[in-house]
Amino acid sequence: MTAAPRTLHQAQAYAAERAAASGSSFYYAFLFLPPARRAAITAFYAFCREIDDIVDEVREPTIAHTKLAWWRQQVALAFTPGRVPDHPALIALQPHIEPYGLTPEPLLQVIDGCEQDLQHNRYLDYAALAHYCHLVAGVVGEVAARIFGQSDPGTTAYAHRLGLAMQLTNIIRDVGDDALRGRIYLPVAELQRFGVRARELLTLGHEAEPDFEARFAALMRFQIERALATYDEAVALLPAADRAAQKPGLMMASIYRTLLRRVARDPARVLRERVALAPLHKMWLAWKMQALGRW
Repeated sequence: MTAAPRTLHQAQAYAAERAAASGSSFYYAFLFLPPARRAAITAFYAFCREIDDIVDEVREPTIAHTKLAWWRQQVALAFTPGRVPDHPALIALQPHIEPYGLTPEPLLQVIDGCEQDLQHNRYLDYAALAHYCHLVAGVVGEVAARIFGQSDPGTTAYAHRLGLAMQLTNIIRDVGDDALRGRIYLPVAELQRFGVRARELLTLGHEAEPDFEARFAALMRFQIERALATYDEAVALLPAADRAAQKPGLMMASIYRTLLRRVARDPARVLRERVALAPLHKMWLAWKMQALGRW
């Protein structure tokens, strides 16, 4: 929890620094937006990072629940006329609420989704995982689409599908990091289908039965193919009227699809290190979508 800065300018600077420091692919897409939209999405992204970090960094669940409850109060303040929240991320977001028609519900759903991480570290099937992805990513896509410039109601379905695809990509990339935290997001039913045991993942393959790498590679290829198909489904849902405005989301999709293909070359690599693209490569992919409209 951070004390309120003295000015909106300080809050905006905090949000911008938070976004840049994360090294996220989102940051490169934001750079191509007009200043007002860039400020709005940067503030919203900073909010999402703050919530996500509570779950990743706070080891005591009771403290994490308390922090998330505080954030719910802060969201309520941000959407109450005449009130100012305490945290700079929401102070920076508040001026953009009315211009972009933002509502508190998606922000609260992001908190709900991250709180699930305190209560569940396994998902029995894909349907359960998809619901979690809706809370932590689908609603994020919905807010982002509004900020980018949505004119067609059909763009909401695209945004939710794109959010699902991106969260599936995060799960694939972070299998090793999540295992170190005792979490497995790959559905239990799919682990069983490919003969991969939870213990083998939680020990990063060090306590694995024979042929683990082959079984794990088959599991990951399935995950990657589904994620890539979900990107295609999302793009197919994007109304032509909003394609130009929604290019930032398409930039992020291009970066994430490229990351998936890199993981596909050596799926076991995610157990050894965090697979990532170089900043210049991300910038190139973002520029190519912005200038040429191509993946």
